[in-house]
Amino acid sequence: MRRATINSYTRPHVLVLSGLDPSGGAGIQADIQAITSLGGHPLPVLTCLTVQDTNNVYGAEPVNAELIRQQLQCLAADVPIHAIKTGALGSADVVDVLVEFLDSQPELPLIVDPVIKAAGGGDLADEALVQAMKARLFPRAEMITPNGVELAQLGGSDDPDQAARNLIDAGCQSVLATGGHGTGIHIINTLYNHAPEPMHWEVERVGANEFHGTGCTLAAAIAAGRASGLSARASISQAQNYVHRALLHALNVGKGQRVPDRGILWER
Repeated sequence: MRRATINSYTRPHVLVLSGLDPSGGAGIQADIQAITSLGGHPLPVLTCLTVQDTNNVYGAEPVNAELIRQQLQCLAADVPIHAIKTGALGSADVVDVLVEFLDSQPELPLIVDPVIKAAGGGDLADEALVQAMKARLFPRAEMITPNGVELAQLGGSDDPDQAARNLIDAGCQSVLATGGHGTGIHIINTLYNHAPEPMHWEVERVGANEFHGTGCTLAAAIAAGRASGLSARASISQAQNYVHRALLHALNVGKGQRVPDRGILWER
């Protein structure tokens, strides 16, 4: 009897540093699902544990930064990495470890979702972590993807254009201001960089309420696109279409916000 042949396939690899959401709606689970759905292979490194449900975050505990350092070194010695995506980072020490790692991987696309607060208002970053991201991580990122609340806090202005320009002036290469936390019949995502005018992506808003984990999903999907060789703009377009479809099929998981169905079949 002939033995079945095992074929060897490869996928683009996306290194993900993010936190654990036990509801499965956001965080590293969202990243893993989105990257896999878009044809990538996630390399997940856990940065913090959270007490969280579909309503809010009630507590968080960072993972020891030295353990994360060892994981990154171990992965880099074994696995080719094609892009990096970050979410909740847990502590300023983790930022330092990541920046040190980036010194050895300077050409990798880095997509930073600057997670500060959960949609329900719970804190996911203290002031030391916020300052570490702004001073040491943002200048290394190809793109940061703040929502409206995060953009105002990080950019020091309630005017989105001014806040984004402040971040660009402080060293960010590009800022994708996401519009999911806004109102109106359309979501508008706006990319700011050193071009004279920002670029806008518009998609119909799904439902009147916010969802759990859309920011994680969008940033992870962008990273998957970049890992596969798409340009930044093409990655944003693909990611936005993917998130929109996931929201159209959103799941009722708990008593709070609905969760995007990131397991939907996806074809480019």
